Amino acid sequence: MNREKYLEMMRGAGDLDYEIYLKTKDLLACQKEPEELCNPDELQFMIVHQVEELWMKLIATTLLDIDDEMAAKNTYKVLTLFRRVHIAQEMMTSQLTLLETMSPKDYQEIRILLGNGSGQESPGFRVMLKMPDDLWKTYVQVYLEDGKRTLEQIYDSEYTHGEAYMVAEALAEFDEQFQKFRNAHMQLIYRSIGVAANSLKGRPVEILQSGLRHKFFPELWQVRADMTDRWGGNYGKVRDKLEIKPDA
Repeated sequence: MNREKYLEMMRGAGDLDYEIYLKTKDLLACQKEPEELCNPDELQFMIVHQVEELWMKLIATTLLDIDDEMAAKNTYKVLTLFRRVHIAQEMMTSQLTLLETMSPKDYQEIRILLGNGSGQESPGFRVMLKMPDDLWKTYVQVYLEDGKRTLEQIYDSEYTHGEAYMVAEALAEFDEQFQKFRNAHMQLIYRSIGVAANSLKGRPVEILQSGLRHKFFPELWQVRADMTDRWGGNYGKVRDKLEIKPDA
């Protein structure tokens, strides 16, 4: 197979309407040339992370729109936009499995070029960490009427599956999907470089581990725990643990 011929075809001429609109010439120049790669897997590594940045750009931009729509209490639009965000989050997580096809040795060669860089330096990731605070303030102002209503009422004593509940669940889904992404990222690190290496102590891996315990909207998770405590006395008679006997 003529490698050079096909590589040239992949670049395209950049003068067709489709190429001009999508700026494919610039887009496909964002990766290293084949002769510059430290190993064949480096192209995959770059593309996956570049695509992650694009997904995060879409998510962050959509969250700005969601905040505006929440402020106007356009609930149907809010829920539609949140569905877009949730799908993009799922895409972010699922594409990480591509990197599982990379050997630990190939990753070590890439890591030398990456230096001390990590996903913690991602502009998209950093902005997504900050936006939930503003989203929550808008939710409280609009759907909880600046504190006149409570999550307990929305979820339990005055539960109607109404707008306030649906938007709260969309926020919880965003929170959960973000944690799934973080967990998948952490598992990828286990698989590619491990986390027990002495050289990683005090580095971004530990930041990732602490991030797994963080919730954007702790109130939405606490309301469930509070409900369980309140309803706990209605679960029926507490019985002794079942004893499992070995086969005779």
